[in-house]
Order: sequence, then structure tokens, then C-alpha cells
Amino acid sequence: MAHMAQNQASRKKGKKVTIENFYGGSTQGKEENEEEIQKNSEHASQNGNYQQALEDLKLELIQKMETFWKEKWEKEISCLTDKTAQLEKELEASNRRADKAEKQNQCLMTRIKHLEESEMIKQQESIKQTQIIKELEENIKYLTEKVTDLENRGRRENLRIIGLPEKPEVNNKLDIILQEIIKENCPHVLEQGGKIEIERIHRTPSILNPQKTTPRNVIAKFKSFQVKEKILQEAKKKSFRYKGAPIRITHDLAANTLRDRKAWNTIFRKARELGLQPRINYPAKLTIYFQGKVWAFNKIEDFQAFAKKRPELCGKFDIQAQKARET
Repeated sequence: MAHMAQNQASRKKGKKVTIENFYGGSTQGKEENEEEIQKNSEHASQNGNYQQALEDLKLELIQKMETFWKEKWEKEISCLTDKTAQLEKELEASNRRADKAEKQNQCLMTRIKHLEESEMIKQQESIKQTQIIKELEENIKYLTEKVTDLENRGRRENLRIIGLPEKPEVNNKLDIILQEIIKENCPHVLEQGGKIEIERIHRTPSILNPQKTTPRNVIAKFKSFQVKEKILQEAKKKSFRYKGAPIRITHDLAANTLRDRKAWNTIFRKARELGLQPRINYPAKLTIYFQGKVWAFNKIEDFQAFAKKRPELCGKFDIQAQKARET
């Protein structure tokens, strides 16, 4: 083995290997072999140190890498922990806001419910009030009509004289002047003794308005309803006069009845122009004679609906158009 190692060393150095060298035939060859062996031993020892140093370097590198990654991951974990804590705080704050919003929502829902209930109660109360008001209006209408009727019945013995001159000598003896009017226009109505019993007679209104140029009406109350009706019928047949001046004698009716009768004026005039023989009956009913029949109407709307259905009358009783033409 020693000879083989020696030969290999000789080859590396480029020396020629001889038999003497191979078998150690000379002292110089032996010395060289020993030196070679010592160098190889030192070289081997150095190789071992290198490997040990390499292993140490590997261990040191591994430790440094472990330390580096450990520190890095600790930082990352610490950062993630901080972020997690922050997220938890934000989540907690969000939950608190959500709870607060939920409480507010519940409070609003409760208030809305109370308002709806209150509104429903108000609507029910409004319906009740409307019904009560409707009943009261019907009652008022009924009572007004009843009072008007009673007032008209209380005036059934009265006559209203329109157009009698407003003079002191006339106002001071109205009862005598009425007797003269009856004698002049319908003497056959006079009772025995040539007079009519009059309960009272006066001007209306009681106070003269100086701004009005027309004379005040005269109201006469007769003791006999029959005598009053006879005079009224005569006044419907012809125009009454007093000392040659025309006067009118009509029913003495309540203000509401007079207003309702006045509402028929436009239709009344047009019906008279068309030859329908209109009449205003008590209390404020219009009657006409049309196509061989007598037709009665309590309301203007009823008459207008009647006229629209008759070609002969349709369009001839447009109150608004007539008023516009008159204006």
C-alpha cells in the first residue's frame, strides 16, 4: 500500500517511476516518500478543518436565518395582533352604533304606531263629527223651514202694498188710504157699511233710509182672511192704482220665502215670454202650463233638468247666459 501511494505521488509530480523507486531501493526515495506522506497528512488535516468550519458556518447561518425569520414573524404576528385588536374595537363600536340605531328605530316605530293610532282615532272622530254636523244641518234646515212656515202662517192675514208714495199726509192716515184703494179698485169686496176691518197697518222698515229713493212698503193686517184673499185675487186680475198712480198688492211673506221666490224671476219672465202661463205658488213653487199639462217645480235644478229633456225648451232657460246678456 505504501508503495502504491508513493507511486501515485510520483505520478502527480511528473517524476518517472522506476523499479528502484517503487520498491524503495534508495534512501533518497524513502525520504521523499516520507515527506510526501507528511504533506498528505497535513493536507488531510486541513481538509478536516475546512469541513468543520463549513459545518460551523452552516450552523451559524441556520441560526441567523432562524433568528431573522423569528424576529420577522414576531413583528408580523405583533402587527396582525394589533390590527386584530383594532378591528375588534371597530367591530365593537359598530355593534354599539347598530344597537343605538336599532333602539332609535324601535323608538321611531313606536312613535309611528302611536301616530297611526292617533290618526285613526282622529279620522273616526272626524267621521262622527261629520255625521253630527250633517244631522245638525238637516235639523237646522228643518227648523228654518218650520220657522219660515210658521212666520208665513202668522202673516196669512197680511197684504203688502208696494209703491204707495212716501209722504207725511199719507203715512199719518194709512188705514184711510187703504179703504180708498179698495173702493177705487174693488168696491164689491167692501163689507156692510162700506168699510173693511183692519187690525193694523204700518210702513216697513219702521225707520226711513234717506239714501233710498223708492218708498217703503206698507203692511196691512186684516181681521178676516177671506177678505184679504178676495183683495189679493182682484190684484192678480188687474193692476191697482191710487189716485191714478200704479201700485202693487202682494202676499206678505217671510224674508226667506221672498228670497226663494225672487230666485225664479229670470225663469218666470222667460216662461211668460214663451206663453207657458207661469205662476209662483206658496211658498216658492213655480208652475207652468206645457203640452196640455200643469207642471210644478220646487227647485230651479228640477226645472232646468225638465227643460233640457224637451226640445221646445232646451237652451232657452240658461240662467247664466241670460244674466250675462242682461249685464
